[in-house]
Amino acid sequence: MEHHIVAEMTEPGGSTLKEWHMVRTGQSVSMCGRELDMNQSRLSSDAWGTEQARPFCHTCGALFLREVP
Repeated sequence: MEHHIVAEMTEPGGSTLKEWHMVRTGQSVSMCGRELDMNQSRLSSDAWGTEQARPFCHTCGALFLREVP
């Protein structure tokens, strides 16, 4: 299954990052269940665990690790 990382901002339409979430390709809800604005910044799933993807949603990270071989 393919994944990507989507930014959650502190307020809708804002410019301050709250945290990053992992999303399965083709879905509009993060792995932790948060509905996100899919027009926000995105990163490749390869950025997971790097400084570029910090701060990262703990729940999404745990679920991603259990899903990816």
